Amino acid sequence: MNRIFLLLGICLLLFGCKNQQDFIVAQTYEEPHDPSPNTKENWLHVPKGLQASITTTDIRFVRSEIPKIEQKNTWTGTAWKGERIAVQLVLWSTDSVTKVNTKISDFKSNSGEVLSSRIAAINFVKYVITDEFAEGCGYRKPEDFASSISADAFEPVSSYSIKSKESRPIWVTIDIPENTKAGSYKSVFTINIKGQKSNEFYLNLNVVDRVLPAATDWRFHLDLWQNPYAVARYHDVKPWSPKHIDLLKPIMKRLADAGQKVITVSLNKRPWGGQTFDQFEAMIEWKKKKDGTWEYDYAIFDTWVQLMMDLGVKKQISCYSMVPWGNEFYYFDETENKEIKVKAAPGTKAYEDLWIPFLEKFKIHLQQKGWSKITRIAMDERGPEEMKAMLQLLNKYAPEFGVSFADNHKSYKLYPNDLKDMSVAFGHPVDAVDLEQRRANDYISTHYVCCSDSFPNTFTFSPPAEGVFIGWYTMAANFDGFLRWAYNSWTEKPLHDSRFRAWPAGDTYIVYPDNRSSIRFETLREGIQDAEKIRILREDFTRRNRTAELDSLNTLVQKFTITTKPKDLEKLVKDAKNTLNILAEK
Repeated sequence: MNRIFLLLGICLLLFGCKNQQDFIVAQTYEEPHDPSPNTKENWLHVPKGLQASITTTDIRFVRSEIPKIEQKNTWTGTAWKGERIAVQLVLWSTDSVTKVNTKISDFKSNSGEVLSSRIAAINFVKYVITDEFAEGCGYRKPEDFASSISADAFEPVSSYSIKSKESRPIWVTIDIPENTKAGSYKSVFTINIKGQKSNEFYLNLNVVDRVLPAATDWRFHLDLWQNPYAVARYHDVKPWSPKHIDLLKPIMKRLADAGQKVITVSLNKRPWGGQTFDQFEAMIEWKKKKDGTWEYDYAIFDTWVQLMMDLGVKKQISCYSMVPWGNEFYYFDETENKEIKVKAAPGTKAYEDLWIPFLEKFKIHLQQKGWSKITRIAMDERGPEEMKAMLQLLNKYAPEFGVSFADNHKSYKLYPNDLKDMSVAFGHPVDAVDLEQRRANDYISTHYVCCSDSFPNTFTFSPPAEGVFIGWYTMAANFDGFLRWAYNSWTEKPLHDSRFRAWPAGDTYIVYPDNRSSIRFETLREGIQDAEKIRILREDFTRRNRTAELDSLNTLVQKFTITTKPKDLEKLVKDAKNTLNILAEK
């Protein structure tokens, strides 16, 4: 018997040694070379061994720089039931490659309640090449703009190899179940380090007795335009093949889980010209037959819309566009047996010949599918002359659709009864009486940011707090939601270089291939959650006649009516979030 125990002990010892020797970390892709590393950092002052700390989510760390933070091993956060909250840690080392793996324990309360560790997701944050705002919009050569690398892309792994003289962030998201019992919970985040003693960090989670409903029930009108063709190109699969569909589902589910309300459809190809790396193809096949009649194939359109609806995005279908950039349209001509490109401006006979037969058949198809009431004919930043001519035809042949319009011409007053979904450029004023009248008509009013906005924005160099600010501004300005033109119009190598031939880096996408999230996307989502919390508290305080609390809440929100970046943005957001959670306990 003693021999058996001796052999068992030897085996355990050998197995333990083998595990230490085989400290395996997850496979991941190589990051880009840093075009402008900080070569003045004195890493010799960093103590030996891996350094680690809990820190704020407001910082984008620089890979070549030593974190300028006070080291902490404790975090406290407050969240509603159903809310997602985040904590950021950062690792750095002056030594050679250090292998680490991480784990998080269950969240336990003093009363014995347990939240599984599965509610937490660990992501190592990776760096991507970025540039600068400079003049904002306009075609740019990379060599003319300062470039660097920015911490942004999430790699959903719990282990990593930390290289010498680099900083490596870890972003942990915690999704609080809706049925959680309110109270205080504790968890431990452990970093196991090859050849070193493990580090432990203590997480304190306070769950407020309020419920944030599922994202599909949020009223915030989120409209991030999707590009399914970028997914097909990046993964080298045939568009709309089973493999393509499988790749689309998780990344679009991520969008649905952020409260997305709108399905982006391209009626004809290149509705925005060739402005993206992956052009938008037609989701409806237009064919002019030999006898002069038109035939339309809705197979791709139906597949795409149904896919998005199955994921929970089902409030609106925005169809681009009856007024595309350049007024160029494409169709297959059966007589000539080739694709034809025509230029047809609104108001011309050529335009009517294209759109009258299409609208007559399209509305029949939508009625059959049950999608007619949620379909909008969508336009992006088109001028009043073209808009008026288009509306004249649309209102004659398909008035039931209504229009979705991103307006950078301050022209919304010209179409008071047509814009069922209107989005105005950030900072452009909308009369309060107009917003209230639109809401009374059950119309949607949102705002958007683009390449012309240095603040707030979601570029790869934008401070994380700007994403949160967007949600607060939306409520302060009395909008129904927010629009951003690009969810996933990826650059050629989106995991390495977020720069594009026009516009500041990151303007064309906010998530990464293989369903990777980002600091930008998560902070934007955080701001949307805050907006929903504000709405819920306003309705609750009004219903319960809690005038003092309602006044306090409204005063708090009005601090975000600003359109220029304050010096203390991070403090403004942090203090507002703390006050919001205090009011939630009233």
